[in-house]
Amino acid sequence: MSTHHSPQPNGQRPLEGIRVLDFTRVLSGPHCTRMLSDLGADVIKLEPPEGDLTRFAFPRVGSMSTYFAQQNIGKKNISMDLKQPEAIALIKQLVEHCDIVVENFRAGVMDKLGIGYEVLSAINPRIIYAAISGYGNSGPWMHRRAYASVVNAETGLTGLQANARGGDLSNDPHSHADVYTGMEMAFAILAALYQRTNTHSGQYIDVSMAQTMMYVNEHVQNELFDRPVPAGQIRSFQPGDYPVLQTADGRNVVVSGHPAERGTFDLFVTAMNRPELLTDPRFTDVETRLKNFEEFSTIIREWAATVPNPDALESIMEVAGLAMGTLRTMDELSHTDWAAERNVIIDADDRSGSTIRVPNSPWMFSGSDTSTRGVPKFRGEDNAEVFTSVLGISPKEVERLTQAGVLSIRLPKTS
Repeated sequence: MSTHHSPQPNGQRPLEGIRVLDFTRVLSGPHCTRMLSDLGADVIKLEPPEGDLTRFAFPRVGSMSTYFAQQNIGKKNISMDLKQPEAIALIKQLVEHCDIVVENFRAGVMDKLGIGYEVLSAINPRIIYAAISGYGNSGPWMHRRAYASVVNAETGLTGLQANARGGDLSNDPHSHADVYTGMEMAFAILAALYQRTNTHSGQYIDVSMAQTMMYVNEHVQNELFDRPVPAGQIRSFQPGDYPVLQTADGRNVVVSGHPAERGTFDLFVTAMNRPELLTDPRFTDVETRLKNFEEFSTIIREWAATVPNPDALESIMEVAGLAMGTLRTMDELSHTDWAAERNVIIDADDRSGSTIRVPNSPWMFSGSDTSTRGVPKFRGEDNAEVFTSVLGISPKEVERLTQAGVLSIRLPKTS
């Protein structure tokens, strides 16, 4: 029986009615608030006059960066100069109408601006104030600059990856610390929203990138374990040793399972139809298999090279009880039947008369549509709408604030 339930296109999104004031930039915060936006929250992104750094990233179409578009699609956009007292006064008024504030400045920046948690919670006791930073808003490292590559290095990820590459030190091309922290913060915000239904009060949430990377790394327990481990035991599964194989057509695949592991060894032997290896003295137990690991790996690689293609190999592995995946580019995956059926990639308005391809949200709710919606906005594009509809400020006053440099706007030039 199928367990698939088509989402209700007209069903209310889970966070409809929740308003978020988003001070974040680059990645950790914007990913968090994109999640909230996709789940239905009204997210108002606030940019300084110089703009979010990612607005200047390439590729870009017209005046829209595809990096910025992916992280900020669906959000409203206002732009203000927070060095001006009138801008701070407007923030304090906006907070009266918001449920959540998210920021990813270094510790103390919001306090210096006069809009830290103590000030904003006094204005709106129900406000949930979410602060993302590199090392947290307390402790001796609170003022250190931090980006994902820095945090990856500090928290052991870069070193572990180097070990898996024979000691070759290089930075991971993906900003794991940013995205994981954004996800952890979004989860914390949802918990605080639920708690507020009982307490009727908001609270302050402090999530650091460094602690997040310790929390989400499943191998931390092994790295901290300082007692002897019996010979012949594979510590913490060691997925870095899982085979990367090539089939006869030259395609590469990854098989999930350590070939030396108790039980898993038998599955590889079954897949290869080599029962004599079960009694081979080189491979009688985990200890001998680890000692002769390269020899067994060579046997597996040579066998895989005789299998016509990844589909044929996956069929064999499926029968044996092993999971397998083909090494693909992200673009290749986006063109599979799976991606089409799951609506994994969407065409987003590039604001220049065409579209750009960005990933859709991953959730499928049976009772509501939680797919990505909306368009990426230009800086300050929604100044007039937000300040007139939320605060009741007249269009004339919005124009005065713009002329005074309190509000800022940058729309693309039209020919």
